Amino acid sequence: MPKTATADRVDREALLEFLRPRHHAVLVTRRGTGGVQLSPVTCGVDAEGRIVVSTYPQRAKVANARRDPAVSMCVLSEDFDGPWVQVDGEAEVLDLPDALEPLVDYYRSISGEHPDWDEYRVAMTRQGKSLLRITVTGWGPVATGGFPPEVIDKL
Repeated sequence: MPKTATADRVDREALLEFLRPRHHAVLVTRRGTGGVQLSPVTCGVDAEGRIVVSTYPQRAKVANARRDPAVSMCVLSEDFDGPWVQVDGEAEVLDLPDALEPLVDYYRSISGEHPDWDEYRVAMTRQGKSLLRITVTGWGPVATGGFPPEVIDKL
């Protein structure tokens, strides 16, 4: 039987439940010229329900978010053919030293406990990491691909 496409509207709590175990996304920021910048990212959800992305201050996505904090993301399932959702939000950029403890939370949201948090903090500082923290302002339905129901009836 062919797969039917779905588009399920969810409330904020259900959205966060959907997002928490999913860590692959495509982040959309706006270039200074008005075009879009697409960046594949690894993401987590912090305790306040914001989407967090570890990055470097030199990256285009960071420069773009500093200039225009309005961003969008397509958060994907591990299985490419699995459900996904578009999330819109306002990004803030945290640089070191302010980013250090939020980077710990970022790691925890994706991988759990680190075997040596002091070592992790040193590594993040040595690498000069930054953190994008995105406050969710809107989202689409949690969707899956497939045939529209009216097409399946004709197959």
